[in-house]
Amino acid sequence: MTTGNNHFSGIDHQGVIISDIDRSRHFYADVLGLEEDTDRPEMSFDGLWFKVGEQAIHCLLLKNPDPVEGRPEHGGRDRHVCLIGSDINALVDRLEQYYIDYTRSKSGRHAIFFHDPDGNAIEVQQRD
Repeated sequence: MTTGNNHFSGIDHQGVIISDIDRSRHFYADVLGLEEDTDRPEMSFDGLWFKVGEQAIHCLLLKNPDPVEGRPEHGGRDRHVCLIGSDINALVDRLEQYYIDYTRSKSGRHAIFFHDPDGNAIEVQQRD
């Protein structure tokens, strides 16, 4: 990174606040199929890391200062992380198998939005 014009080369990870380690591990590993990264430094609070290509999602087990209820139903109208997926239809099948609500992109892109168990919005976009 340089000073002045701040040249950034990417994003290392996205942090999300969670309330239950086991429930989040099930969601991110079993439902989404992400690999847990256990090779991370110890923190002063519990949490989980999941690999997303060269990046990661850091699940922080902390008291959530934001309301969980009343978030927008469509995750595209809320803070969200956008993952790039290879097969939206297979993911839709998985979400339906676990009774997880989702919405399709309102812009016409091949993308869906859903929430993790703690209300964190996730977008998955398929690029052809």
